[in-house]
Amino acid sequence: MITTQLLYIDPAATSVLITSLTAIVVAVGASAIVIWRKLKKKVDKTLKIDPNANKEVEEELVILDEDSEQAEAGEAPEKDNAPNEEEAPAEPVTVEVKEKAE
Repeated sequence: MITTQLLYIDPAATSVLITSLTAIVVAVGASAIVIWRKLKKKVDKTLKIDPNANKEVEEELVILDEDSEQAEAGEAPEKDNAPNEEEAPAEPVTVEVKEKAE
């Protein structure tokens, strides 16, 4: 008697297989990049090559507002001379709702 066996691959198993293959490819790629950078750094150090030799470095830019500049100089920050208005509690708002006639 001859029996025929049909192979069935479950969709969940296919999903796991694709995910696993993707993870392996990403891991191998990341490892290759890390190894390449370490190898390049060692070669540059051995041959005394400075990778930053021709790069321009800008000065650090620090922006301060007036209060922090005065505090840094040891002065008290200036206060506005505007009159102080007492804050009145907000008045409740009434809204009239009209129903539509159908």
